[in-house]
This record gives sequence, C-alpha cells and structure tokens, in this order.
Amino acid sequence: MKLPTTSFTARLLTVLTAGILLTTASNAQLRNPIIEGFHPDPSVCRVDSDYYLVNSSFQYFPGVPIYHSRDLVNWTQIGNVLDRDSQLPLEGATSWLGIYAPTIRYNDGTWYMITTNVGHGGNFMVTAPKPTGPWSEPIWLKQQGIDPSLYFEDGHCYMVSNPDNHIMLCEIDPKTGEKLTDSRVLWRGTGGRYPEGPHIYKKDGFYYLLISEGGTELAHRLTIARSRDIWGPYEANPANPLLTNCSMAGQGMQIQGIGHGDFVQSVDGRWWVVFLAYRNFGGSYHHLGRETCIAPVKWEKDQWPVVNDQQPIDTLLYVAPPAKQQPMKRHIHTVFNSLTLDPEWVYIQNPVMQNYQLVNGQLRLRSNGSLWLNDRPTFMGRRQEAPAMQVETEVDIHEPAGDQYGLAIYQIHDGHVRFFATADGITLDYRLKSLDGIKNADQWKNGQRPKKVRLRITSDGLKYQFWYAADSEREFRLFGQIECSLLSTEIVGGFTGVTIGMFCDVAFSERSQDSGYGVFNYFDYEEK
Repeated sequence: MKLPTTSFTARLLTVLTAGILLTTASNAQLRNPIIEGFHPDPSVCRVDSDYYLVNSSFQYFPGVPIYHSRDLVNWTQIGNVLDRDSQLPLEGATSWLGIYAPTIRYNDGTWYMITTNVGHGGNFMVTAPKPTGPWSEPIWLKQQGIDPSLYFEDGHCYMVSNPDNHIMLCEIDPKTGEKLTDSRVLWRGTGGRYPEGPHIYKKDGFYYLLISEGGTELAHRLTIARSRDIWGPYEANPANPLLTNCSMAGQGMQIQGIGHGDFVQSVDGRWWVVFLAYRNFGGSYHHLGRETCIAPVKWEKDQWPVVNDQQPIDTLLYVAPPAKQQPMKRHIHTVFNSLTLDPEWVYIQNPVMQNYQLVNGQLRLRSNGSLWLNDRPTFMGRRQEAPAMQVETEVDIHEPAGDQYGLAIYQIHDGHVRFFATADGITLDYRLKSLDGIKNADQWKNGQRPKKVRLRITSDGLKYQFWYAADSEREFRLFGQIECSLLSTEIVGGFTGVTIGMFCDVAFSERSQDSGYGVFNYFDYEEK
C-alpha cells in the first residue's frame, strides 16, 4: 500500500480542521431575535427548569402575551395574561397607549404580573396560581410612573417604577397592593432621557438596579447601578452603558434601538439578558416592531455584569447558545371550526364579540365602523413575525357594493393598508397619516361577479405585494404593491409593529354603520 505524500496529508488535515471549525462555529452561533415581530419590553422569570416571558401589548386584546421555554431560545406562546374586558379596558387606545412594559415574577407559590395601562388607570398587578392562569382582577397601585417591577425578599415585596423621570422604590402588600412605605428616589440614571424599565436583583450582597435610558429609539440603552442597601444610595457602573448599539461599533448593525432588558440565570449557572431591539429594512425603517432578543452576560463575584463582552449586538452572535435553536419559519393554517383560537390572535381594543360569528364552518365578521375611526373596529389578526411571509384567505362575494372585507396590514389607525373584494371588483387602499390612496380594479369579467375570491399578501421584507384569484382560477394575479417602509414606525408612528388579519368595514356613503359583514373560509400564514 502506497502512503500519501506529505503535501496530500497536509491538505487532508487542513480540510478536516476546517470542517471541525465550521462545526464548532455552527454550534456557537446564537440568532436574534429569539421572538420575532411585535414583542417589545420583554421580562423573564425562571422557576426550576422552566422559563416564562411576557411582552407589552398596547392597544391589542387580549393583552400581555406569555411564553414558555425550557432552554431560553425556543419559545411557545401559552396564553395571554389579560384576557377579560374587566382586566383590560382599552376604549380609544392607540398604539401610543394601553399596556406598557410588564414584569413577570414568581414568589412563594404565586405568579405576579405588574404593568401599566396608560390611559386607563395606570399601574396595577394581577396574580395567578400558575402561569397559564386564571389571572386575577387588577390590583391597582398608588405609585405611578410606567414600567413597574417587583422584587421579593424575606417576606417583603418592593415595587419600582419611574414617576417624574426618577426611579422610585416603595414597599407594598402583595395581596392588596397597599403602599406600606413612602416612595423614595433611588437613581436618576446617567443623564439619558426617559430613565425607565427598572428591575432589581441581588447578587453577592449588592442590590443591582437595571434600567433603560435614551428613549426606545436609536439612543436606547441599558445602564446599571448598585448599592449594599436596597434603599440606596446607588453607585453607577463606571462602564455604563451596559448595552447599546448607539455607538461607532454598533451603528452599522441591522439591529438597532437596543434597550429595556431583564436578567435571568440559566439552569447551568450562566447569566443572560433578554431585551428589546428592532431590525431595520430598506434603510433606517422598521415595520415589524420591537422584538425580543438575548445576549450572554459575564457576571463575576463582586463585579459589574458585562454583556456580550461589550461588543455590539446583531442578528448573529458567536456565542454558545443555551440550547440548539429550532427553525423559526412558521406555517399556520386556520380553519374556523371554533372561535377558541390559538393565543396569537388579537383584536384592536376590546372586541364587540357579537360581530365575530361562526356560521356553517365559516367566520362571519360584521362591521363596527371602520379601521381608521379607532373605535373597536372589526379586525382579527396576528403579529407579522418574519420579514418574508405570505398570508392568504378566501372570501365569499355575497353582498351588493358597499361592504368592504378582506385583509388588512395594520400598524396604527391612521397607518394601515386594506385589500378587499366587493361585488364590483378588487380594491387596494391605504391611509398613511394625512395621505390616502386607492386603487380599484375594473369590473369582473363580463360583468359577472365570482362567488369566491382568494386574497393573498406576500412580502420579502422590503415590499408588500397583493394578489388575487377568483373562483377556481389556479394562478394568482398581481394587483399592486407598496413599500414596507411606509408602514414603519418612522413613517406612521406608534409603539407597536405590523399585524395582519381579516377585517370588515362599511362604506358609509352606501350603508348604515352596522350593516356590513364578510364571510371568510380560512386564514393561512406562512413564513418564507
């Protein structure tokens, strides 16, 4: 047998080594975000080997989606904390109002979620025997500000929030919400605007106070201070900010607006921080909303925590993840056999439930005015959780001209797009602040309206395209398109991200406000 030459052996070793390095690298990559789309202001809590996470929900009902994970990177929505009108009044709420940053905590057999309903009562908390509920009626709290959080120690329950741009602390009764001490200022932050999102942790005899500063835009950041006494005084970390992409190193990343975080220690003893950030598409625009991301934290005894080795955050971190991340492309086909739907479905404000009916296995939506009026419109949708995706539904054409029902891309009441079929044809219209636009199709072929029309919206992250097919047509026809950036926070405002779903409006020039309805046969959501 002839032995290989030295050069061949060297090449073989090089190939084998490269393969090992590639394998190692692939096992040491962490993808962000870990929960895509409109999932801002994450708060996380570990109990034994289970992790639970909640997000803000603003004007949407039900409120405060709650997620479960066994590994910190693969998450499943298990419900919504606020699922009753009595818990969540949202009359007139826009995506500037409603439910702001919640905090989830567990203590002595009871689960706690504390948050702010901006415009409807302020700070409150709810409790439950388990994270899936049932959650209690609101326990209203005296200390105001936004972004409240709880810290439990030795039978005491402490509350922090940010009235008057100060981080303030008081002790409360966790059963009644009664304030047991006066509120005391702990910290004003490092000088960035809007010090908010406070959380308290205790480690190595220090109380650590983690906050957000800079506003939830480009200058967003995490900063931290600590004290030997929970009441202070607090010393700022000399290496603040703890985390931001508003820097020379981070300004070129797709991920921006990093801030509002919560620490958690994993089962293996490592520390992590979950936080919000958004991804830009087509320039400095984000339409999917603020998303939930994660980064490693090095936290040595008596030392300040260090996030991601002080490096900026992007969609791929070269760090060993807590577990293997599963593919995140979802394909969910919904048929309407029951109105008990999966927890990701949301309504705008408190829905008028009699306007959502099942008839012979179809979903019938009845109009309650119009999306742009922002008064409990008839809309049932879900968060867009990937830039590249496709949604599709089939509608029955059954009414004279005037009724408007189909698919809507919704960012805010004065920033949305509607795509619908009527007895006359197809229409694509939009409202972008003071700018309105409309495109109407010609009448149906030979003047004969179809019985059914399939409507489809596709996106590559830069453009939405609108397609339709009538009756038994196999091929979809492209009807129009619009830039995704036109539905971004930078253009139409708000604190949320895009939701896509089914709506039913009425044309006021044609009919009275409560007469319109639409029939939907299915809803299909697929990420590409």
